[in-house]
Amino acid sequence: MHAGTDRPLEILLVEDNPGDARLAAEAFASARIGTFTLTHAERLTEAIQLLQQRSFDAIVLDLSLPDSGGLDTLKRVLHHAPDIPVVVLTMLSDELLGIQAVNAGAQDYLQKDGCVHESLARSVRYAVERQRLLRQLQHARQQEQLARSAHEIAAVEQLSHDTRTSVTAQLYSALPLRDAQPDLFSELVAQYGHILDQRLEQRAYKIETNTSDTLREIANQLGFLRAGPRDVVDVHTHAIRQRVRGASVMRVQAYVEEGRLLVLELMGYLVSYYRAYALGGIH
Repeated sequence: MHAGTDRPLEILLVEDNPGDARLAAEAFASARIGTFTLTHAERLTEAIQLLQQRSFDAIVLDLSLPDSGGLDTLKRVLHHAPDIPVVVLTMLSDELLGIQAVNAGAQDYLQKDGCVHESLARSVRYAVERQRLLRQLQHARQQEQLARSAHEIAAVEQLSHDTRTSVTAQLYSALPLRDAQPDLFSELVAQYGHILDQRLEQRAYKIETNTSDTLREIANQLGFLRAGPRDVVDVHTHAIRQRVRGASVMRVQAYVEEGRLLVLELMGYLVSYYRAYALGGIH
């Protein structure tokens, strides 16, 4: 819903008390700050069914319903409609509950006895506008994060194509591993990508998995092939690009952040390989 449009705001009123529901309907009908279309549900189960069938601009929610009560009512609504702003209704004696509801995700709360006509409509309209601005801000932040992640991937990848890496090519292999051994290179990329996925699972689910041994084995294979830093970067960027294609913003960010650590760890293992087996005596 954009400010300034003439479309009526679609409101879902969840209220079991007939008198309070009538007063809310009168408040929206007599509002002087826009028009509203009201849909009334008396129970939470009925409200959830409506949310699954239709879209709404806002929800006005009584926290004390026949089939649900307290903050659990709000949490269940937010679970089914996380992007719809919610204004909760409380009794005068439940001001603390209203504050707790805002802290739990509601946009605003109103005490029923103080719910004059203009305050209810105004609160709902402001809640819709705040939610719209919040979505715009979140979208802008996501786009900025995607741009930063893409720039970082491109910057790292450029290292392997820069002509200044010719010294590295002379010290190690004459051709990049991706060109000299494309099948083997693809296998290493797959192994590295699998480790990257495992590292993300460790972060998300706190699962302890030994990936260091597998990463050290990749470093040993790279060392045996006389691979250099350029090849490590190639393996890293190819694996990252395969995984961020079509991924969500949060997952792209997670891959980039975890990848920073993983590529350094792989580079360290490769250095250890060359320290143990002098460059001149590998073959």
